[in-house]
Amino acid sequence: MIKKVSLGVLALALTTSCVSSKVYKELEDKYANLKKENRNLSDENQNLSKAKNQLDLEGKDLKSQLEKLKAERDKLAADYAAASANLNTLKSSYSALEKNSGDALDTNMKKNRELLAQLEAKEKALAAEQERLNKLQAELKERSSRVDELEGMIAAKEESMRKLKETLSKALNSFEGKGLTVEQKNGKVYVSMENKLLFGSGSWSVGTEGRRAVVEVGKVLGVNPDISVLIEGHTDNVPYGGTGQITDNWDLSTKRATAIVNILAENKSIDKKNLTAAGRGEYAPLAPNETAEGKAKNRRIEIILTPKLDEISKMLNEL
Repeated sequence: MIKKVSLGVLALALTTSCVSSKVYKELEDKYANLKKENRNLSDENQNLSKAKNQLDLEGKDLKSQLEKLKAERDKLAADYAAASANLNTLKSSYSALEKNSGDALDTNMKKNRELLAQLEAKEKALAAEQERLNKLQAELKERSSRVDELEGMIAAKEESMRKLKETLSKALNSFEGKGLTVEQKNGKVYVSMENKLLFGSGSWSVGTEGRRAVVEVGKVLGVNPDISVLIEGHTDNVPYGGTGQITDNWDLSTKRATAIVNILAENKSIDKKNLTAAGRGEYAPLAPNETAEGKAKNRRIEIILTPKLDEISKMLNEL
């Protein structure tokens, strides 16, 4: 409608010889403002529609829960109503039998007392069920709030690990193509370094290039104190053939993992309580050991970074 009126005004202005260019410009500006306002109103209408749809979905879910609770309450109410009806029937019988013999009257009075006792029991049960219902509603509301809080904490942990992965990838960018990879999976960040970057054959002494890579990892860990760090050493399946301090592949993988821990521990900003060294030997391969390429992938150090989840675990136990 606004568009049509504006076009009419412009057309009238163009067909009227006495309208100045200034008036025409003002009309043209007004038309542009009206178009902008119309677009803003359209966007706002779409946003309100989305919000309404979301509220409708949430309302349906709450209504479903409420209907279930109401059904339980209505069943008790029905039992109560049935008992009340029986009581009324007996009251009518009592009135009719008042004229009968004393024995019949005593019998009816006894039944009446029994029904009154039953009715009182039903009333108490109904009150207790209503109280239980109120407690369940309060508990449901509290748990829903805690679940929302827990989901927020988990999302925040995921986001912090994503940022950690990005930071490590940037810090280790110069080692791309040299047997070093950084990836995020299962809520953790994995920094994998093939032995060709770190160690010589049968050695656990870290070379210059490898030490530089480990130091870069340490710099990132130094500003992320809430991260647990597990360093795993891995070998291929070729038996260790050397002599001296090493007995087998498992021993070699452990010494290599410990060598990486020692380099990280040189960074004073890293809490050493967060560091763990483990040797896995040949028992967690990434690739088959039938080829030289597969063996090279299996000879590696993995630095596994895990967020501390103590607070989340505590909340899960409380749910």
